[in-house]
Amino acid sequence: MKPVSLIDVASYQPQNRVGREYFERYSRADDPLLRNPMFRPPEYRHYASREQTGADLIEQAAAAFTDRHGADALREVDVLITYNALPDVPFLGSGAEVARRLGCRPRSVIDVHNGHCVVFPYMLDLARKLLQDDGANTALLCVSQNAGKIFTQPGVRTSAHASVPGDGAAVALVAASDESPVLATEVHHYPEYAPDVNITLEDGRLYWEPGSSEMDVGFDNTKAQNVIERGTKILPEVVRALCGQIGGGPDDIDLLVTNQPNRLLLRNWARELGVDASRQFDTFDSYGNLFGAGVPVSLDHALRAGRVAPGSLVVLAGFAGAGEMAAGAAIRWREFQ
Repeated sequence: MKPVSLIDVASYQPQNRVGREYFERYSRADDPLLRNPMFRPPEYRHYASREQTGADLIEQAAAAFTDRHGADALREVDVLITYNALPDVPFLGSGAEVARRLGCRPRSVIDVHNGHCVVFPYMLDLARKLLQDDGANTALLCVSQNAGKIFTQPGVRTSAHASVPGDGAAVALVAASDESPVLATEVHHYPEYAPDVNITLEDGRLYWEPGSSEMDVGFDNTKAQNVIERGTKILPEVVRALCGQIGGGPDDIDLLVTNQPNRLLLRNWARELGVDASRQFDTFDSYGNLFGAGVPVSLDHALRAGRVAPGSLVVLAGFAGAGEMAAGAAIRWREFQ
C-alpha cells in the first residue's frame, strides 16, 4: 500500500493572552462546578478577538508553514480538509474560504465537524485513505479552535468550566511519501454518548432564534464525571488498538500527544498507558483546552522544543465531546534522517 507521511505541522495562537486571574475575578463561590477537577484552570490561554474568524486563524497558521516551506507547498495540494470549531457561516464549513485565501485549487475540499477534540487524528485517517485510494499526492489539514469567545461572555465567564478553553489553529501537510510515515490509524465511534453534548440558553430559545441570553455549553457534575470516566477508558483503548496494528504496545511509544481537556485526564491517560512525563507532551498550561487544535498545536511545539528525535514513534490520540468518538494515529517521525 502506498506510504503516506505527515510532512510538517505549524500553529498559531492569537495575541490576546490571559491568565487564570481573569476568571478568578468573575468566579461565583456558589458555582457547583467550582471544585470539579475537570475544570481546574490552566495558567494561561489565548483568545481570538470578536472579529477573528476560524479562517483568519488558519491563515495565520498557514503563514508560519509557508515561511518554512514556501507558498507553493500549500498552493499545489490535491485535498483540503478543514475543521472550524465555531463556524464562520452557519450553513458552511471553512474549506472554500481557506482555499481562496491560500490560493489553492484542490480537487477535493472536505469540511469535517463531528471530529471535535479528536479531529486531527481523524483527519489523518481520512487523508491517508484518500491518498492511498484516490490517487491524490498531497493533503492539507486545517484545524481552528475559535470558540473561546463563547466563554468570555459576561454571563458565561462566571462559570468554572469557562476558565478552561483557549483558542488556536494549526495546519499540517500530508503527502504520499515515506518521509514520516503514518503507520496506522484507528477510529472508534460511541454514538450512545452523543446526547450528552448540548448547549444551553437561559431563556429557553433555540440558538438560532432571536433573544439576548448567552449561549453556553451544558454541564453539571454528573455529566462531568461521566465524561472523565469515559475519557479515561476510551483513549487508552484506542491507543492500545493502534499499537496492536503495528505489532507493539504502549511501551513502544516515544512521544504521546493527546487532546488536553484538563490535567486530570492527561494524568489518567499517562497512568493507564504507563507513559511517563518524558514521553508525554501537552501545552495545557500555556494554551488551555484547545479542543480539536490541541493535538496539532502541541505536536508543533514538541517539534520546536526538540522533543521528537528522528525515528521516534509518535502517537497522536484523543476523544471527542462526551465520548462519542475516539481516534489515534501512529507516525514514525523522519524515519530516514
